[in-house]
Amino acid sequence: MQAPVPFSGPLARLGRTAAGAATRLLDALLPPRCLSCGEAVDRQGGLCGRCWSGLTFIAPPLCACCGLPFEYEAQEGALCGACVAARPPFARARAVLVYDDGSRPLVLGFKHGDRIHAAKAYGVWLARAGRELLEDADRLVPVPLHHGRLFHRRYNQAALLAQALSRHSGVPTTPDLLERRRATPTQGGLDRQGRHRNVKGAFRLRPGQSVQGLVTGQRLVLVDDVLTTGATLAECTRVLLRAGAARVDVLTLARVVLR
Repeated sequence: MQAPVPFSGPLARLGRTAAGAATRLLDALLPPRCLSCGEAVDRQGGLCGRCWSGLTFIAPPLCACCGLPFEYEAQEGALCGACVAARPPFARARAVLVYDDGSRPLVLGFKHGDRIHAAKAYGVWLARAGRELLEDADRLVPVPLHHGRLFHRRYNQAALLAQALSRHSGVPTTPDLLERRRATPTQGGLDRQGRHRNVKGAFRLRPGQSVQGLVTGQRLVLVDDVLTTGATLAECTRVLLRAGAARVDVLTLARVVLR
């Protein structure tokens, strides 16, 4: 994917000046706060030193398929034991953070606590973690919420992440490409097999002839907040592959790491 050519000249300088003034005004009206604990920080979308040091960012070496970080050096292309035994339907999965005590307040605050202003920062993090997935991606596809849950929550956190990532990466997103056709009980407390049974058949392409053209032959990146067992993401992947997608990758803000 070719990087956009930056604008230059008087209009560009004027735009940057206006953006800087807007940022200073925002800082004056709403002093920057840590995305996790709310402590004062030096810029919007930042973290205090204590919360930053408590995060575990995922970096190589990791499983070439599911993105599980390895505790040891491994050759490029190495797979974890789970992917060797049963490879998931998606081609690759990558995540920004390990889902643990450090990242949990960020994720839950964003998902349930209305801290949607954090999406802008998370979009930057996702672009870095998913660079190899985004290089030739055609479209971002957020994992959908059932309309009943969306009504009560008022927003789909996966769609907000995809929109922020799209603005930063330039890859277009289609928030309503998939739909959750039935409400499923929460995945919490279910084992791996139970999670897969819970979401089986729960997703479909949004009805409409125009939707097929957004999938057939396309290299798609599914976006969600957390990868736990991968059951939901695997089910969404199967729907997209059956509809003719050329490849489906997965990008999440965090992932569970079991040792």
